[in-house]
Amino acid sequence: MIPVALDNARGRGELKVHWQDGLSQTFSHAGLRARCPCSRCRAARLGGRIELVSDSVRLIALNPQGYGVQLVFDDGHDLGIFPWHYLRELTH
Repeated sequence: MIPVALDNARGRGELKVHWQDGLSQTFSHAGLRARCPCSRCRAARLGGRIELVSDSVRLIALNPQGYGVQLVFDDGHDLGIFPWHYLRELTH
């Protein structure tokens, strides 16, 4: 399923995802950064290394990739492409 809209509220540090079936999800930017699915972040989590993410981190760009969206954060991290199904399954 593909979202019908992505609303990035940088001032509040939230991304709202609106789905075709009417479901809307709101994620904090810091929460998304902490759940980045890139190989580097996944390896750190699997290895028990916890990366601390500042609550002040902000999402500065959203780059659609067809099957998902690349999220670019102001801390320089831009490796994660969040597949739509992954976003849909994330809890707040």
